[in-house]
Amino acid sequence: MCSPHDTSALLRLRVVADADPGAIARVLERFHNLNVIPRRVAAEFAIDGAMHMEVDVLGLSESQMEFIAAKVRQSISVTSAYWHPM
Repeated sequence: MCSPHDTSALLRLRVVADADPGAIARVLERFHNLNVIPRRVAAEFAIDGAMHMEVDVLGLSESQMEFIAAKVRQSISVTSAYWHPM
């Protein structure tokens, strides 16, 4: 596993949210606030109506990614948010 200060590792944030038009913007806002452009963003609706998002980033430490995941979890439409190294 990467060290908490390694910013060269590809990290993925996974989010499950209600079908809310603003959910994608609220998740991406966290990266915008840090002036980070994600390498990849994917979002799709599941059969049950939930939205599943994946955001891949380079240039963040694991502690920064944990902070982002915690902030995203505080959003009203978010069911879950967690990250993992790729």
